[in-house]
Amino acid sequence: MSTVESALRVFIVDDEPPARHRLRDLLNDCSEQLPLEITGEASNGQEALDKLMEIPADVVLLDIRMPQMDGVELAQHLNKLPKPALHLAKWPPVIIFTSAYGDSAIKAFELHAVDYLLKPIRLGRLFDALTRARQAVPVQTEVLRDLLPEPRKHLSIHERGKIHLIPIEQVLFMRAELKYITVRTAGHEYLLEESLAALEKEFATRFVRIHRNCLVAKEAIEGFEKGADEGESGWMVKLKGLDERLAISRRQQHIVKEIS
Repeated sequence: MSTVESALRVFIVDDEPPARHRLRDLLNDCSEQLPLEITGEASNGQEALDKLMEIPADVVLLDIRMPQMDGVELAQHLNKLPKPALHLAKWPPVIIFTSAYGDSAIKAFELHAVDYLLKPIRLGRLFDALTRARQAVPVQTEVLRDLLPEPRKHLSIHERGKIHLIPIEQVLFMRAELKYITVRTAGHEYLLEESLAALEKEFATRFVRIHRNCLVAKEAIEGFEKGADEGESGWMVKLKGLDERLAISRRQQHIVKEIS
């Protein structure tokens, strides 16, 4: 008995409207030979996350270079999309990067066997990439970090059925509590499922460890105060915009002299 191949759900992310229109035209041409459905498009990262939460996709055509957040960072956040209902779509979606720049960065994509399309995109090349996408394995977050060695500009937080992008420059401290990381900004507190050690490594230039379970933003440090010892160093750090004081461990008390 023959089976009908299900349509490949494709989503487009590009900050330039002409590029999105071009991809739509090419996808329409591909659909003559390959069952596919264009589920939507977005011009930036937050819009893409919001829409893909509502309508999952099998494949995301993702521009590498965009303002505010590049495509490689967005791909990391897409990997945090919650799993859709069974049989709706791949999870996480397969990423096919698009780029107008054939520079040395492309070598990293080739090294990790990550699919990409150089602009102007050719119909045959797109068709081949979509055909491979049916059997492709989603790119792992670790590989994406190798493609983008610079720290992320945002943290992605899943809260109340939505993924929020928190600019890292707004984060005052990150504290490990049980299996979560509490991420604190001046106006809100979020829960993040990541490793504090990995966050320390990624954001080493921006944050400093004050305790085995806490990182604080260097630029947010307003000063230090001597408090009750309680087994710690006796020093507390005061952060701009927060009344809460954070304890500094004995092992990390050297930061008082280094930062003061």
